[in-house]
Amino acid sequence: MNALLLAAGFGTRLRPLTDHTPKCLVEVNGRPLLDYWLQDLHAAGVIEFVINTHHLAETVRSYVTQHALAPSITLVHEDHILGTAGTLLANADFLKRGTTLVAHADNLCFCPWVEFFRSHQDRPTNTWMTMMTFRSAIPRECGIVEIDKKGIVQGFHEKVANPPGNLANAAVYLIEPEMTEMILQMGDGVNDLSTQVLPCLLGKIFTWENHQTLIDIGSPERLALAQNICQSQQTEK
Repeated sequence: MNALLLAAGFGTRLRPLTDHTPKCLVEVNGRPLLDYWLQDLHAAGVIEFVINTHHLAETVRSYVTQHALAPSITLVHEDHILGTAGTLLANADFLKRGTTLVAHADNLCFCPWVEFFRSHQDRPTNTWMTMMTFRSAIPRECGIVEIDKKGIVQGFHEKVANPPGNLANAAVYLIEPEMTEMILQMGDGVNDLSTQVLPCLLGKIFTWENHQTLIDIGSPERLALAQNICQSQQTEK
């Protein structure tokens, strides 16, 4: 199992904090977000990591080169941000090696990773990826999915005013080489995974619901929420 962690974004809603700190290195309970991903995924069996960079790339590079898992990490710099699908295209050779986890490293995610990986191994036939989902308290701000009885996606509703439910795309995926081949066939004009690629994969996407924690650290309020959750978990231990 390998992982592609997306870490190129500007984190504009967290300014001025992200003027000097990459969003993926914003600390939650004293640990950079990126460290949660690296340590938790490595413990669950991920062997090799690719991380894309753009905003404050040298700061990310300095952090990664001193990380305990540095020998397992490859940084790929984007002179201009390619978008989620664009980054997949740029790293197609890495993705073709086998099952790859793709996730935004500037979110906070706690879950039983081995269970998530196992669900992908046991997914229905003829599905090319497994999408992590969660129950959103504000579904209009998320990409909401409709699934059938087998847990396969049948519809998408990307940030609409009145979505038909609250089961949201967590933007954490386990993908197979077949999906990478399909994106390559779509051509260079494809740059957004949520709006351009996923709607073309209805019936090909299995889902797994995360019942623990998924927080988009996109604003000071969301960052404060993540801090509170981590501190509460630490206190419980």
